[in-house]
Amino acid sequence: MSLITIQNECLTVTISTLGAELQSVREADGTERLWGGDPKYWASHAPIMFPVCGGLREDAYYLDGKRYPMTKHGFAKLCEWTPEKADKAEAIFLLTQRHEGFPFDYELRARYALEGNALSVSYEVKNLDEREFYYSVGSHEAWATPGGLEKYTVVFDEEEKLEDYVLVGNLIKREPQVMAEKAKELPLKTEYFAVDALVFPTLKSRGVTLKNSVNAKKIRVEYEGMDVLMLWTKPGADYICIEPWCNAPDFVDADMQIEHKPGMIRLAPGETVKKTHTVRFL
Repeated sequence: MSLITIQNECLTVTISTLGAELQSVREADGTERLWGGDPKYWASHAPIMFPVCGGLREDAYYLDGKRYPMTKHGFAKLCEWTPEKADKAEAIFLLTQRHEGFPFDYELRARYALEGNALSVSYEVKNLDEREFYYSVGSHEAWATPGGLEKYTVVFDEEEKLEDYVLVGNLIKREPQVMAEKAKELPLKTEYFAVDALVFPTLKSRGVTLKNSVNAKKIRVEYEGMDVLMLWTKPGADYICIEPWCNAPDFVDADMQIEHKPGMIRLAPGETVKKTHTVRFL
């Protein structure tokens, strides 16, 4: 494992080759915006989820009649990635490692690039196999909430009917819990995370802003092309994960056929798909 740092006039960002995971996002004034990874609560910072986000029923899926094991959030976060490029304001990491639950030839690249006060994060997957496969990808970035979670509010780009698909273990119920019929803001409360995360697969917004009553600093996450938004923290910890995903966790009664799972990307041999989200520090 090694660390790679990119920097511009606004931000200094450090990434580990283990999991290609963000380790630090520091502003020019020295303010750290990423969660510090206190193991008392959660030792990670921002794991990449691939080839599935969240949990699968029975921790497995079926493709062409064969069963493949796959634990929650996939395996990429546990792998050592190869740095392909690292210059002043951009770093690219490559993963090609196979897994018993994903025995395909592929390339997954994670690209981190700085422009002003924005960090662009891209996940590009190319199918090098002779077979098609299905995959998903998502982020799990934990942003620091100094002063306590309940001083923070998530602001949606559009007015939303907030439908939270409640988790039962690693899976979600079919019928959502309606948190609000018309909402532009969601003041964060510790009680929301007593079960686990808030799961929002039906939002119109493709951008949210985290604001607070402690200071004027904000974080904006834009995630065009990713259809699920998760919010998660450990009660008592000073962070909130704002997580754009391509898929939601499996329903409790999912049929486990990967081609039926909403949000999974079918990738034909030779095909490449890229998903990008951007984080702006305001």
